[in-house]
Order: sequence, then structure tokens, then C-alpha cells
Amino acid sequence: MGKRKTIHIPGVEHNAPIPFGARVGNVIYSSAIQGINADTGELSDDVFEQARQCFRNMLTFLECAEATTDDVVRLTCFLADLKDRPALNEPWLSIYPDPNDRPARHTSKYDPPPGGMKVQIEVVAVVDD
Repeated sequence: MGKRKTIHIPGVEHNAPIPFGARVGNVIYSSAIQGINADTGELSDDVFEQARQCFRNMLTFLECAEATTDDVVRLTCFLADLKDRPALNEPWLSIYPDPNDRPARHTSKYDPPPGGMKVQIEVVAVVDD
């Protein structure tokens, strides 16, 4: 077995044959984390609910990767409509309320896959060895 640990999020699957992320040593990268509800497998039409589920799935991803939100160094957010930025801020501020203790974050407009997806996130984390 190689040194890479492939990470999956229970209840949420990509359509492509890719994992939700990988860890090599103390570095963790996610693939696109979707706003699918892991309990139901459903994707809400509401961008605020999709964003909440993205962050919920991010927390699960970090746990599966043996990391915490304190280990996150960068969060990249993708929105179908940049006017939906407020949907990201609610869960972001819930997880990172201290303005002096937040990871870097960047938001870009993207062309989402078919099916109503309005938001995705990607995370990079570095854990202590």
C-alpha cells in the first residue's frame, strides 16, 4: 500500500471515479465537496441549505482525514452565482467566529454540473505530525 490515504465521505458520492480527497503525510487536499445532505442523499434547491451541507460535509471529511477545522489553511468556494456569497458566510462564521483565527478563503464563480448544484467547496489542511 502506498503512502497516500484516500478519503471518502459516507453518504455522499461523486459521479466521477474520484475520492473526496487524499492525505499524504500531514497534508490533506479535498476534491470538490458538494452540498448533498449525507443523511438523505438529496440536494436542496436552496443555496443556503447547499452551503450548510457543504460545510457539514467538510467537517465529516476532516474527521475522516484525522484533522480538525484548526488544521485548515485554505478554503476555496465555488458559486454558480457570486451574488450567493452570503450563503457561505453563515456556516463560515459559525465554524470560524474569530476574525483573527480563520484560514485563507477564496470564492470564484463556476459552471456547476447539471442537477441544480449551486455551491461546492475545497479544503486544504496541514496537521501536526
